[in-house]
Amino acid sequence: MKYHHEKIEAKWQQYWAENQTFAAKNNSEKPKYYVLDMFPYPSGAGLHVGHPLGYIASDIVARYKRHQGFNVLHPQGYDSFGLPAEQYAIQTGQHPEKTTKENIARYREQLDKIGFSFDWSREVRTSNPDYYKWTQWIFIQLFNSWYNNDTNQAEDISTLVEKFQAEGNANVNAVCDDNIVSFTSAEWDAFSSEEQQKILLQYRLTYLAETEVNWCPALGTVLANDEIVNGVSERGGHPVIRKKMTQWSMRISAYAERLLQGLETIDWSESIKESQRNWIGKSVGASVTFNVLPSSNFQLPATIEVFTTRPDTIFGVTFMTLAPEHELVAQITTPEQKEAVEAYIEATAKRSERERMADVKTISGVFTGAYAEHPFTKEPIPVWIGDYVLAGYGTGAVMAVPCGDERDYAFANFFKGTNGMPAIKNIFNQDISEAAFGEKGGFELVDSDFLNGLDCKNGTKKVIEELEKIGAGKAKVNYRLRDAVFSRQRYWGEPFPVYYVNGLPQMIDKKHLPIVLPEVEKYLPTEDGQPPLGNATVWAWDTNANAVVSNDLIDNVNVFPLELNTMPGWAGSSWYWMRYMDAHNDNEFASEDALKYWENVDLYIGGSEHATGHLLYSRFWNKFLKDRGVAPTEEPFKKLINQGMILGMSAFVYRSEDSKTLYSKGLIKDKNVHPIHVDLSCINDITNELDIEKFKAHPLYSDYKNAEFVLEDGKYIVGREVEKMSKSKYNVVNPDDICEEYGADTLRLYEMFLGPLEQAKPWNTAGITGVSGFLKKLWRLYFDDNGSVVKDDEPTAEMYKSLHKTIKKVTEDIENFSFNTSVSQFMICVNELSQLKCNHRAILEPLAVLVSPYAPHIAEELWSALGHEGSISTVAFPKFEEKYLIESEKEYPVSFNGKMRFTIKLPLDLTAAQIEEIVMADERTQNQLQGRTPNKVIIVPGKIINLVG
Repeated sequence: MKYHHEKIEAKWQQYWAENQTFAAKNNSEKPKYYVLDMFPYPSGAGLHVGHPLGYIASDIVARYKRHQGFNVLHPQGYDSFGLPAEQYAIQTGQHPEKTTKENIARYREQLDKIGFSFDWSREVRTSNPDYYKWTQWIFIQLFNSWYNNDTNQAEDISTLVEKFQAEGNANVNAVCDDNIVSFTSAEWDAFSSEEQQKILLQYRLTYLAETEVNWCPALGTVLANDEIVNGVSERGGHPVIRKKMTQWSMRISAYAERLLQGLETIDWSESIKESQRNWIGKSVGASVTFNVLPSSNFQLPATIEVFTTRPDTIFGVTFMTLAPEHELVAQITTPEQKEAVEAYIEATAKRSERERMADVKTISGVFTGAYAEHPFTKEPIPVWIGDYVLAGYGTGAVMAVPCGDERDYAFANFFKGTNGMPAIKNIFNQDISEAAFGEKGGFELVDSDFLNGLDCKNGTKKVIEELEKIGAGKAKVNYRLRDAVFSRQRYWGEPFPVYYVNGLPQMIDKKHLPIVLPEVEKYLPTEDGQPPLGNATVWAWDTNANAVVSNDLIDNVNVFPLELNTMPGWAGSSWYWMRYMDAHNDNEFASEDALKYWENVDLYIGGSEHATGHLLYSRFWNKFLKDRGVAPTEEPFKKLINQGMILGMSAFVYRSEDSKTLYSKGLIKDKNVHPIHVDLSCINDITNELDIEKFKAHPLYSDYKNAEFVLEDGKYIVGREVEKMSKSKYNVVNPDDICEEYGADTLRLYEMFLGPLEQAKPWNTAGITGVSGFLKKLWRLYFDDNGSVVKDDEPTAEMYKSLHKTIKKVTEDIENFSFNTSVSQFMICVNELSQLKCNHRAILEPLAVLVSPYAPHIAEELWSALGHEGSISTVAFPKFEEKYLIESEKEYPVSFNGKMRFTIKLPLDLTAAQIEEIVMADERTQNQLQGRTPNKVIIVPGKIINLVG
């Protein structure tokens, strides 16, 4: 009876689907275990063999936990809004919904072939209205909340209104905009409704504000920092500029300290935690205010606020630098410097924030012509702009102390007497270059009175005290984390549940959700630059009918315009793990019972590229929903594992300069050639030989039909290199092909066998045959050509020993997520049992359960063949018994004058005298001694036997 993987796998995949084998219950006496993968974006390319790596690992854990008696929630769904589908729609005219559904169908087909134990009854798609209804609901909750620093949590906006009504805002300790104007309770009551709404927008956790954003003209949308690579859009490689736009923003900065402290409570890798700590960027220091000195073109009072972690260096301030986007720049720039400043601002707008942050070599800037006043010495300080300062970080201004900061030093050095610029004097009337670069290469402080003799810590404390005395500063904790821009000028995203009355946002009531995306004729921005939803003709809100109606009916009395932006891709992925807990609840975000039972995710597996995007935003939303009584826990993911990348083995041909000659790999030395990626279908993956005729016939390589191929030993050998799997490198391996030829169980085992889960490792299809052979060898323990060979005889001690070694190893490996070494142990065990001719039920039944998490299809078939009904998936996992590993015998090497001549197996409980008696009586000993009596017999029980002389 042969092992036919294709029949077995199709049979059990159908069984699991029909019987809902992996459906989790929301009420169970079993302990819960929630294992989750970062859900995929369904691209048109489908899955390659690198994608399932994390899914296989999580599936092993999910299946293992079921064997251990847990009620396991292991769901799957799709992050199905996003820019790629929209770009495809723009190119082809196909609705993004159509292509998204087709891509999802393709993903589902591929995922099912690999045999994952997903609870598909809970599938979610972020682009489905029944899902984004609740994303819209969360947005409304954020809009209707403010952050109370006194209680350190978000509260309903109504509690803030009560404070305003009772006492005004003077004593309100909130996270809010910087430019808050103080008012009394009487003044609040006297404000019009519109004035009150504008004030509340300054406190809400989601709010409208003019914000510096990454604008991509070619894509017609705002991009997040992680959607930009080397200053261009990740999608399409288009230029990105900085631009001010009115956008929705999320006040994630309110949660900065809690996001920081929460890292200490979760089991994540230190590298991911450190990434988040750096992104949050907590700094302790002082806020210092510098007055801008009036000039002929500028008389109004203005101040520059800076944040510094080293206020003790304030007497070393040489100049000040503002971000080019700083709102004060246009106001204080002198006429003489206006042209240079404007040109610099325009150039800076073409550089991404990440590029500016990373660049420490090409520091540049322009003098504004303005001066600020030193708060202590009252001397003038020149004010420059420089793109190494960012408007969104801190205050968008720095007090420059070149001797203590690398970028300040580089900036000062760059402008040391350049371009005929007039000498800039610092507070000590020194040329800037002299101040920054003394004979000792540093900066010597003058007598600073109250700082004399103090170290850094005490000097900082003293400066803050003196600043507070003169009203020029105070102690402050600063965070690099900025509020997250939440608007996108796209079509394929969640619509905001917002309409506008006199330009002010109004929320649509929960009972009228979802607000569904309208149909549009085209997915590009409108001719006047509005987002794609500006093309919709039925996109207005009727406050009487509580329905979306034609734009023609807008009268700004009863019918009002709806928001034209959509939410970003991270909106739906910032809460999806909670929707899985109660995926089809039409009345609630999720029921209280479901949330209470599942709490949060026990194990989360996904890529490290989401360290400061998805993982930070999802923690923020989870904490907010905890504050508002929805989420049951503070943190969403208890344990996080980042799987490594499976790399592809690319192939290359080598083209000469004239493009007409292709040299084989061994002939390229000393030749000027260019490597060209080759589709893997054109080569023999084992011998690395190019099929020249297939290469010529391939549509990608039509330019080489008449090329000359220079061979070595009659063959063209391609070059090979390990790279990231990518369609553009033609090194993608389709998991469907592997499943068809070798089987899904082989694919699952091989991906785990490649190496530790968290490390990158190269894919080599040639290596998969060994794993395929292992499964066939496992099968032969249970069957021969005539059928089952399993018998009920009592196994030998060696058989039990092999089994329990494997139970111990596999249990430890799964608990430690060391899946690759489990596969090695399976191979060892099957080899040992094969040599022992083991076909004993007492060994083979637990072995099938052991293998089940890794190779579930063959395990199910073996379990069924052993006479059991139902699925193996909830059978108790075998327990390790140490007694089977305790040695009762020892195979001793018997040596004569130090040379081993034979071995003898003896019980371990024998004394040295008993061992000597048995050895001396052995016929082999007599043959060695030839009648002689040894001078000495050395015996160490359990170790050695040596006869001397």
